[in-house]
Amino acid sequence: MNALKTREQIYGSEAAGLLRNIAMYKTLTEDQIRRFYPGKEAVIKNLLTHLVKQGRIYRNPEDKRVSASAECDARIDYGLLAAVWVLLDFIDKVEYHAAGDFPVKISFFADGEVYEIIHVPYEHEALMNHALAGDEGTAARRIVLVDRPGQIGAIDIPNTTGFCSVDTDGSVRYYKLE
Repeated sequence: MNALKTREQIYGSEAAGLLRNIAMYKTLTEDQIRRFYPGKEAVIKNLLTHLVKQGRIYRNPEDKRVSASAECDARIDYGLLAAVWVLLDFIDKVEYHAAGDFPVKISFFADGEVYEIIHVPYEHEALMNHALAGDEGTAARRIVLVDRPGQIGAIDIPNTTGFCSVDTDGSVRYYKLE
């Protein structure tokens, strides 16, 4: 006899991962959430609807952002939101990821390497250079996220592997100094 599965048995790991990501990154777009779970778009759509109805997450009705709460939605860290797009470019190789502490937006482990995504806001290049000047000892490979490619020449951060920017549609452009 086949036993019926509960919603928890069917969606448990996806629900736990989804709630973990939303709690950790505070706000994600629905497109970002789907990219965390490739091939499971229908499951994720159902889970989002269910979790919103339960009041466990907040969905902004105007722009399809999903947040841990309405307060998180009102205080979006756009640098972190952009860094998530960068993370998602590597997601098929990522073994672990977590939100970081200033100045690191996200740390992740992939292909036996530790990476840090550092956001350098426009006109904050000198501040970030100073904040990271004595940090040559880190083993992490750094991906520096800039608001504008023109910033790259003014950035001198130790262990920088490459630079990138994120377009409004979430596409990531990579740059490397030669």
